[in-house]
Amino acid sequence: MTANILFNGDWGFAKFPISSTYDDIIKEDIIWTPVTLPHDWLIYDTANLYQSAEGWYHKTFELCNLTSYNRYCLRFEGVYMNSYYYINGKPVGTWKYGYTTFELDITDFVQPGKNELYVQVVFQSPNSRWYSGAGIYRNVWLKAYPDNYLVPDGIYIHSEPVKNNWLTEVTTEICLKDIKRYKTLYLQHSIIDKDNKLVATAKTPIDTTSIAPSYKGTEPLLISHKGNLTVQNPALWDIEAPSLYRLETLLLSEDSMLDQYIQKFGYRIFEFDCQKGFFLNGRSFKLHGACEHHDFGCLGSAVHKDAIRRKFVLLKEMGVNAIRSTHNMPAVEFMDLADEMGLLIVSEAFDMWERSKTTYDYARFFADWWKRDIDCWVRRDRNHPSMLMWSIGNEIYDTHAGEQGLLLTKKLQDAVLIHDPKQNARVTIGSNYMPWENARRCADVVKLAGYNYGERYYELHHKEYPDWIIYGSETSSTVQSRGIYHFPYHQPLLADDDEQCSSLGNSSTSWGAKSTEACIIADRDASYSPGQFIWTGFDYIGEPTPYHTKNSYFGQLDTAGFPKDSFYIYQAEWTDYRFKPMIHIFPYWDFSKGQLIDIRICSNAPRIELFFNGTSQGIFEIDHKNGKKLVGHWQLPYSDGVLKAVAYDEANNPIAWEEKSSFSDAYALAASTDKQTLLSNGSELAFIEIHALDKKGIPVENANNRIYLEIKGPGHLIGLDNGDSTDYDQYKGYSRKLYSGKLLAVIASTPSSGKIIVKATSKGLKPVEIVLDSLPSSVGLQETNYQYGYYPITAQTHTEAVSLVDEIPLRKLEIICPQGNLLSKDTPFLPVMVILHPEHTTYTEVEWRVTNAAGIDTNLALLTGHGNKVQLKAIGDGMVYVRCSAKNGADKIRLYSQMEFYIHDFGKAFINPYELVSAGIYTFGTDNLTNGNERGIATARDGKSMIGFEGINFGDYGSDQITLPIFSLDGEEFSIEIWEGNAETTDGILLTTVTYQKPSIWNVYQEEHYQLPKRLKGITSISFVLYRKIHLKGFYFTKLNKAMEHLSILDYSRIYGDTYTLTDAAITDIGNNVTIVFEDFDFEDNIITKVLICGHSPLDNNTLHLIFAGEEGEKHCIVEFSYSEDYVVREFNLEPISGKQNISFVFLPGSRFDFKWFRFQ
Repeated sequence: MTANILFNGDWGFAKFPISSTYDDIIKEDIIWTPVTLPHDWLIYDTANLYQSAEGWYHKTFELCNLTSYNRYCLRFEGVYMNSYYYINGKPVGTWKYGYTTFELDITDFVQPGKNELYVQVVFQSPNSRWYSGAGIYRNVWLKAYPDNYLVPDGIYIHSEPVKNNWLTEVTTEICLKDIKRYKTLYLQHSIIDKDNKLVATAKTPIDTTSIAPSYKGTEPLLISHKGNLTVQNPALWDIEAPSLYRLETLLLSEDSMLDQYIQKFGYRIFEFDCQKGFFLNGRSFKLHGACEHHDFGCLGSAVHKDAIRRKFVLLKEMGVNAIRSTHNMPAVEFMDLADEMGLLIVSEAFDMWERSKTTYDYARFFADWWKRDIDCWVRRDRNHPSMLMWSIGNEIYDTHAGEQGLLLTKKLQDAVLIHDPKQNARVTIGSNYMPWENARRCADVVKLAGYNYGERYYELHHKEYPDWIIYGSETSSTVQSRGIYHFPYHQPLLADDDEQCSSLGNSSTSWGAKSTEACIIADRDASYSPGQFIWTGFDYIGEPTPYHTKNSYFGQLDTAGFPKDSFYIYQAEWTDYRFKPMIHIFPYWDFSKGQLIDIRICSNAPRIELFFNGTSQGIFEIDHKNGKKLVGHWQLPYSDGVLKAVAYDEANNPIAWEEKSSFSDAYALAASTDKQTLLSNGSELAFIEIHALDKKGIPVENANNRIYLEIKGPGHLIGLDNGDSTDYDQYKGYSRKLYSGKLLAVIASTPSSGKIIVKATSKGLKPVEIVLDSLPSSVGLQETNYQYGYYPITAQTHTEAVSLVDEIPLRKLEIICPQGNLLSKDTPFLPVMVILHPEHTTYTEVEWRVTNAAGIDTNLALLTGHGNKVQLKAIGDGMVYVRCSAKNGADKIRLYSQMEFYIHDFGKAFINPYELVSAGIYTFGTDNLTNGNERGIATARDGKSMIGFEGINFGDYGSDQITLPIFSLDGEEFSIEIWEGNAETTDGILLTTVTYQKPSIWNVYQEEHYQLPKRLKGITSISFVLYRKIHLKGFYFTKLNKAMEHLSILDYSRIYGDTYTLTDAAITDIGNNVTIVFEDFDFEDNIITKVLICGHSPLDNNTLHLIFAGEEGEKHCIVEFSYSEDYVVREFNLEPISGKQNISFVFLPGSRFDFKWFRFQ
């Protein structure tokens, strides 16, 4: 029989520079660090999660009792990436893709006694758009095959209903070498149910006598055998009852069993209908799917079944019934658990084909390797009942670039169907290029078309391609940070000072859904669509849009597995209150007194009600089937107390409730664990959640106390995670902060049994202790020394962790308004103070800003002062927000609080164009604009977008030099129309059309400078028109220093007097008592001593008085301009003038002068 031996223990690991060779390695005196597989070497240093390096693995092994076998292989379930293999000094082979399960034949390289294995893993960055991890991050098996054996992954099961029975077709690949030894071989298939009952069996002969005479070679012969079994009324595999059967396949001779293979499968039948959506076993329902990357937060990419199981449990709790493995082939354990737990899987092969997305990605190898990877992928997973779709690619550039993309689509589909000809799963592709014709031609090949953020095309394409199945392969992409709330709710906010995203539901990306509810409704109302896969279920390391932090914000659960508020919105719409009623209220209840707080409540019930301190605040009816508003919304000024949300059924019976109470500073730690007992097999994990309570026992939901972990007994700490993307504390340490009140500790068992004591402490808080029982375990196939996550080099020593324990972070900034928050002419100033919680915090420095609702600095008010008390001065009418923020020991702002203030009686304040005007304060525009990075604005991919700004005060001289900071998604050239006024009204004036082209740097704004054909002066409006998607951070103009410029007399600031005439080019007939004022001259370091004047004097002499009003008082100069036939330029000497000045030209009685321009020298 084939021997399968887990090969994860007793490995050594060392890291080397890129371009190291085997000869380099064996020459060096290397101290190998002992590790246990699966292993991800990158996760041990959060500061270098993408560091290019080579990981070398070394293992010494003996064949021992396997010497009777004639063929040996190593089966790697996943090595990331570009790996090379050496045994006993000889190169065995290579594998390029990081996600494929593959086997290497090592028969010709092993020897009796000691064998030395080296694995070289080359990680060159960037090779992925997200965190991939690096190393041998999935299981490894040593396999020994007899002469005649069942080919690995060579059994193909397909079932179809025939009346009340199910016909099970089994195709089996057999490798025969010792053919002439046996007259007849037999293949026996047995189907066994969950109760270990035999429900069908069939034994069929393989006549070797007919094969042997014709077989002349010495190489093994591969044959394929087909057989049928019939099962009466099997229990069907379904998402609610995932019934599994076991197929046992035996290869037999007349008197012995030569080989055996056992695998699970299930009976189910699915259908995609282009008009009605999806059906499983005849039942129609929506695919409520989530996209999932393969990392596990603090565990990195190192696969563990318990970590996958925890993910699946939480996702199912949210209402998820399907998962898309983005954007790679999943682990073996992933597929096994999906079968067991009832989740449908879209398994995805590639994120790129021949056209690369990053410098060192798989596109380098695609042309030579894709066929082998497809073969391994499909053959391994084709019998899983959970397998729903084979996705051959995600957002593939090739599909819209030309004919080669169409050719590859056909080739990839054909390659899948070679190994899944009965279509146990359907071939699909996920694309965000559906507006492009060639992408649609590729989609027309597979017919099962996945749309990434393309809901707006559904209706049109459903009509144009009536035979397509259109579903959302990637939707949502709203961003949220657990427990972080940026008010007010009505203000869309993508980026903010704290590098977090609001969980209120007002943080959305430029390409994704406007909100979680909008994402749900779009899918719900597309009755012909099978469903959607939201981006994402869990946060993952990498792609931290809209910032440059550590992990993503897209998930409904953070990297630690703690649910965000959006988790409950999906749960409210994806679960049935008749079976499991739920209600959720957010945010937590601890803010500054008087601050206006948005309160939101979601429930799967039809009616909800909010109470505050026992008083009803109103009832909200939820129409889950047709409604456009799925979440209740209230506003209350904060005061201490208790919020209570109650859910009712149709008969108005209360069926669920939840409370949020005001709380104080943390007083004690508490903890819970997902399991109380572990088996001492070195492979079981316990996930412990640690949180803080105040003196009343109420959870402190914004606690961020630093926690220190101590582990005693036969267990070890393998990870700490809090889900905070801005927290770069090591995952593999002993100390980490709570984030929004929570911290996850992951404990692994060891091969020893006993009590595992986990103690969590924090300065000033009562500690908490959890005791786990590690029970004796029979080892079975597990290695006796196996210990998951074992790696003696930790990223943080005990001493370093203890040194951090004295830190007491700032939890809350409470803003106090002792004289209220209304400013007017009668009260133009107001004091504002802040109280720090806890009062003995380590970090006491705060910063103040006055902003608009979007967090953009405003010119409506001014703050003076510093420290814990400032003064707010009103300047213009409107609403402003005073923000108090703190870095909390970091190098950037990590938390802030704000309070709204109302200003009236001061009039309108205008925008200063000579500093960056954030695009986020645009005052008019098209309705297709969305949030951009860094408080910018993103335009639409299709059609016309306009962004407009009014009330811009350019001053009397103005400027014609504009700078635009732009993030373009590609390096193609595009045009931008720049208008004075509103581009969509008749009084708008097109100033110019400019072009922009720079190599794109992802999420980075790059400036371009433009010269306008005219200076914009005074108070006016400006708008920009684009016909493609970009992010515009804003704009600013260069302030021209008119002091030394050639100035038209018509550029005056003010003019008054008895007699003058304004013409297109001059002021003429200047007479009695006329004064022409020019303000805001700044001669800087220049000292002017002359003035040039272009004028015409019909009199013998005109006397011009020049008055310079500066910081040091006034200076008067007299200029005598004598008779001229026409306009002439004359130079006059002046007393030295410098600095900032307002200048007036004064004409006394008897003057008569025509004035064109002047210039100082």
